[in-house]
Amino acid sequence: MTSELLDIYDDEDKPLGTASRQDAHAKGYWHHTFHCWLARDTSTGRRLLFQQRQDTKDTFPGYYDITAAGHLTAGENISQAARELEEELGIHVPFTSLTPLMTVRYESKGTAQGISFWDREISSVFGLLSNQPLEHYRLQQEEVAGLYEADLEQALALFEGRIPFLEANGISSGPNPEQYRRLITSDQFVPHKAGYITSICRALMELPAL
Repeated sequence: MTSELLDIYDDEDKPLGTASRQDAHAKGYWHHTFHCWLARDTSTGRRLLFQQRQDTKDTFPGYYDITAAGHLTAGENISQAARELEEELGIHVPFTSLTPLMTVRYESKGTAQGISFWDREISSVFGLLSNQPLEHYRLQQEEVAGLYEADLEQALALFEGRIPFLEANGISSGPNPEQYRRLITSDQFVPHKAGYITSICRALMELPAL
């Protein structure tokens, strides 16, 4: 993972060349990422899907986060980055099926695996309505610890501070997935730009039903 090359940019999003993912996170180089949030409709309402990051990740290990996301490697464009859906979730989705939601610039600092990081990302964010149940996904065990879903309106309430926790159902990755039911608080999610996840929830509510 650390040998992955990324295109890096200055504060005005002008290209600076390339750097390893490790250097980009160590030195705070701006780089581009792909985010895709999934939702699905059920008999009880629309639900938000989100992943739990593996404990070995170089930023925010073990936290809950975007359904599928990843870095654009050097020379890659955003449509090619949609490969993350197949890599992380095991589903093939044409890029044209994704709904563009927003572009977000955000930076975070912290420590993971005993190493400090300064992560500065320009993220192209997409939404997708997929009514596939959790157990039909094939998770990338190296990246994803589990896949969870919760009521979308309750997720919005959590991130607006109106409820203390979110009731979620999930499955683990691996050859013999286990099912989980968890109560999750907002501080167990990767910290994003203020208002980011609430904006995502509202946007996913507006996606037309299949």
